[in-house]
Amino acid sequence: MRWLRIRELVRKEFIQLFRDKRNRPILIIVPFIQLLVFGYVVTTDVRNISVGLLDQSQSRESRMLFDVLDANTTYDVVYATGNPRELEEELLRGEIDLAVKVGPDFSDRIRSGETAPVQILVDGTKSHMSAMKIAYTSTVLEGLNRKLIGELYPFRLDYGRVDARIRTWYNPNLYSSNFYVPGIVAFLIMILTLLLTSMAIVKEKEVGTMEQLIVTPIGSFELILGKTIPYSIIAILQMIFVTIFAIFWFEIPMVGSIWLLVLSTCLFLLSTLAIGLFISTVSATQQQAMMTTFFFLLPMFMLSGFVFPISNMPEVVQWSTYLNPARYFLIIIRGIFLKGVGMEVLWPQLLSLLILGVLLFEGAVRRFRKRLD
Repeated sequence: MRWLRIRELVRKEFIQLFRDKRNRPILIIVPFIQLLVFGYVVTTDVRNISVGLLDQSQSRESRMLFDVLDANTTYDVVYATGNPRELEEELLRGEIDLAVKVGPDFSDRIRSGETAPVQILVDGTKSHMSAMKIAYTSTVLEGLNRKLIGELYPFRLDYGRVDARIRTWYNPNLYSSNFYVPGIVAFLIMILTLLLTSMAIVKEKEVGTMEQLIVTPIGSFELILGKTIPYSIIAILQMIFVTIFAIFWFEIPMVGSIWLLVLSTCLFLLSTLAIGLFISTVSATQQQAMMTTFFFLLPMFMLSGFVFPISNMPEVVQWSTYLNPARYFLIIIRGIFLKGVGMEVLWPQLLSLLILGVLLFEGAVRRFRKRLD
């Protein structure tokens, strides 16, 4: 293996990559646009809940309930009616996210010391967000309960109770962006390397230069290195720039080592580049390579733990996630960003990435040699 041949092939690949004007915005502008879009869109924070009200009590207590909701910046009271059917139609049309119904005996029950039911209707088609809205609304109503009890029973009540002192580590304000944005950085790198590498060899076949490369003294392993090194350099540079952008724009805390992040990115690239090379060897055209790439991207995304917890998946599916390099890289990147952990904690994930990357790269090289024969 001669590094001079690899160096010239890398130089040729860079020239060919940046000569096409269509590639420049894809490499430079698109990742930042995707980070901006996904950074703001992918969130589970409960904000701007549209509320519809039905007050059949028309009492001071019912107005207190509605005032609590209206004063909370999370809620936006957009509709009020005295007809239950109209309120349900608003929920059906999607005009409101949450409907609150107060019965006619609401005030009487409270003043007599009884439990007064309040019906809360939530659009269950968005099951995950609906559960969070219900939990948040229950917390708000619990605060109103304490206020009403204080008014009904002004004397002090002493009784033993459990006092929970809750402290959230690593993400004190529970911002979902702190959880999702590091994962978005990982997937931007994965999408870039898979798309570009999957078309690296098949592009040579389409333009008719593959035969010229085969007859040159360059070996198959040298050819693979020359094809993958440019995309590795681009991916690492993009990771650094996108990480800086995430830190200063989205204010994501970066408490770990940037050098460990670079090392783990290199190990992750070993797997993604190998998958891209494999796709390139089995594809006849660039269009086929792109379609095959998206066939790989969706399972890697779904089985990585980016959105859906792996522990909630069926056991058979959980075992299959061990073959997904994105699973390990997400643990690493979130650990470095939010926890600041180092090699002593992340070594199992780093070792898994190394083993998986070497096996995938070896398989891609063997597949490529077969295609050359």
